Amino acid sequence: MSALSILQFKKTLENLDNCMAKAEAYAAAKKFDANVLANYRLAPDMFHLVKQVQSCCDTAKFAASYLSKQTPPKHEDNEVTFAELRARIQKVLAYLGGFTAADFAGYAEVKVSPNWAQGKWLTGEEYLEELAIPNFYFHVMTTYAILRFAGVDVGKMDYLGAINLKE
Repeated sequence: MSALSILQFKKTLENLDNCMAKAEAYAAAKKFDANVLANYRLAPDMFHLVKQVQSCCDTAKFAASYLSKQTPPKHEDNEVTFAELRARIQKVLAYLGGFTAADFAGYAEVKVSPNWAQGKWLTGEEYLEELAIPNFYFHVMTTYAILRFAGVDVGKMDYLGAINLKE
């Protein structure tokens, strides 16, 4: 389950990067700076696009790290441009690409205690099912929705990415 989830996080981040590229192309065609979109949000009390991208990247890297008993890489959360956000996605993709299924042996029994949990913990299985997976997709979908709301021509297949249909 954990190795499959990390592979799915990787594919979804690749799809998100493609949506970001479409946003840059949209901005160029409309003759405005794509970086304007970095501060878009769906509601006043929601994170803006920058924080949404940072959050899905962090969720993916923390899940891989915690469930494989490794220390996650540190990212400064100082991105402000699309180029910087896309570079962040690429760093996380490279990190996720370094894992194998064997790295997640025994993941279900791992004790995961995120910094914000104030000493409380979840098992690896609980963390993945109750927090990592839903949190990752919440932030990816919110990023997609912000781009769509801004007028970027992204659709369901951009979100899903390539599907290996057989004949």
